[in-house]
Amino acid sequence: MSAASTPAVPSSFAELGLPPTLVAVLAAVGYEAPSPIQAATIPPLMEGRDVLGMAQTGTGKTAAFALPVLARVNLGLAAPQALVLTPTRELAIQVAEAFQRYAATLPGFRVLPIYGGQHYQPQLSGLRRGVHVVVGTPGRVRDHLTRGTLKLDQITTVVLDEADEMLKMGFADEVDFILQQAPKTRQVALFSATMPTAVRRIAQTHLRDPAEITIASKTRTAADVKQRYWLVSGAHKMEAVTRILEAEPFDAMIVFSRTKAMTTELAEKLQARGFSAAALNGDMPQNERERTVARLKDGSLDIIVATDVAARGLDVERISHVLNYDIPTDSESYIHRIGRTGRAGRSGEAIVFVAPRERGLLRVIERATRQPITEMRLPTLQDVYARREARFRDQVLEAVADDGHGNDPRPLLESIAADNNLSILDVAAALARLVRGPAASAEVDRAQASVTQASARGPAARERPRRERPDGESAGAAPVTAAAPRPDRAGKGTSPVPPGMVRYRVEVGYEHQLRPGQLVGAIANEADLDSQYIGRIDIFDDYTHIDLPEGMPPATSRILAKAWVCGRQLRLRPADAPAPAAPSPRAPRPPRAPGGSKPKSAGPRKS
Repeated sequence: MSAASTPAVPSSFAELGLPPTLVAVLAAVGYEAPSPIQAATIPPLMEGRDVLGMAQTGTGKTAAFALPVLARVNLGLAAPQALVLTPTRELAIQVAEAFQRYAATLPGFRVLPIYGGQHYQPQLSGLRRGVHVVVGTPGRVRDHLTRGTLKLDQITTVVLDEADEMLKMGFADEVDFILQQAPKTRQVALFSATMPTAVRRIAQTHLRDPAEITIASKTRTAADVKQRYWLVSGAHKMEAVTRILEAEPFDAMIVFSRTKAMTTELAEKLQARGFSAAALNGDMPQNERERTVARLKDGSLDIIVATDVAARGLDVERISHVLNYDIPTDSESYIHRIGRTGRAGRSGEAIVFVAPRERGLLRVIERATRQPITEMRLPTLQDVYARREARFRDQVLEAVADDGHGNDPRPLLESIAADNNLSILDVAAALARLVRGPAASAEVDRAQASVTQASARGPAARERPRRERPDGESAGAAPVTAAAPRPDRAGKGTSPVPPGMVRYRVEVGYEHQLRPGQLVGAIANEADLDSQYIGRIDIFDDYTHIDLPEGMPPATSRILAKAWVCGRQLRLRPADAPAPAAPSPRAPRPPRAPGGSKPKSAGPRKS
């Protein structure tokens, strides 16, 4: 294979030898100068050479192969002259739309996307009418070739877009079969973000002396994408999402989840909290998926919750934010995810949720992307309230600017005020309460409240390792309420339970030499709960109150009830629940928690 060095980027598309009609269309859609991959790829493709292009997603590869195809298409021949293979249905649709957009000045040009999940009839009708370019997924293209409904005898160009993804998804046999059916004289353009062995084999087998073009980038992700992370465990992810959506200004957002089931669950939870959200996954019928994407484009939908595969190739200009609800387990998935925003020079925001045990994955992603991912400051409730007020203010001003097309409610409002001895301000305040929906806001507030507990101590406290202080208390553990005077045994004077938390009672206290760090360590270990989510601890003479997150699974409660600290079984229960029956007598066993070493008075546990 011959290598082509990346040329200097020309100042205009006209310098690449494209027809004036195409150059005019590109200027009309806002393309000012070719990107590096376009500058390097269009000239050899215009000359009829095979091309092996290696460039990251979002660099303009679609225009790089679409423009040469359109420059040479024979509009008088109603037969497929170019075939583009893509790994997913979404990308096939996106590429077909790009062809149609670039061909705005080509009368009678037809492009047809064909893919699995759609009925055959529309595809068969389109093929019978005659098309110039076919864009499809390998499986459905092979089906049409086998049925004889698609013929490649007039094909002059075959494009493999995101070849590494196609082969990773198991389409190697289909790609080989399709290329073998195409005429021997066809031109092949293969584009891939990476060059694994399987892609290299396809290139060596089916490409003839290609111009090999590599577009190197200093970073693996778009520089215009601001990347942040938030350290949060599963119990608080939904509350963190809600807080971000309430306070972070965004146009449209993709929330990525690892599983199809979780996309539906998250979308339903967001809808219940008043957000315009919908799921996007491979289990949905294709027409429903297409409607969902169309709604995102036209602004009637603001949030989609998607899996990696479902969002592959999705290019919607409105997407300003990508939120990784689940951190991906490999850096390539992360790069493709955040590539849905910050495209074509636009700025974007990427946020990733990281559980404490997933910090290693975050470091791997940073090394792969060669960009730092900074810890974000989760918006406070005050930020949320300020954002609500600003949105409501904007809505009021928009309503004032709208004349209502002659439907003036002012006479009615004046009548209500006069008949009930009210001021216009009283009536306006009542209407504002109705419009703003205080019940919905209260629900969101309750849902968000527990995340405040997790973030109250700030990033430094979350990162700081727990260590024993000279007084025996663990750093980062909740402080004891008071050393002297102690709260009385009836619990008088204890603080109220914060929203999102539940107060529990455990049967160990001062007289058992309990220290807060011992209890925190025991619960963190036994419940697999990060210590940052353990709330206030009030130690009494022979028992203790501790605040834990709401919604703790019953199985976890049972495990904690049987845990031991300071030679005592915790017997954890809600603070207001009746005391359980005393356990059968037996010698105490050493506690399992760090810092809770076996008391000297406790003998070895008997069998």
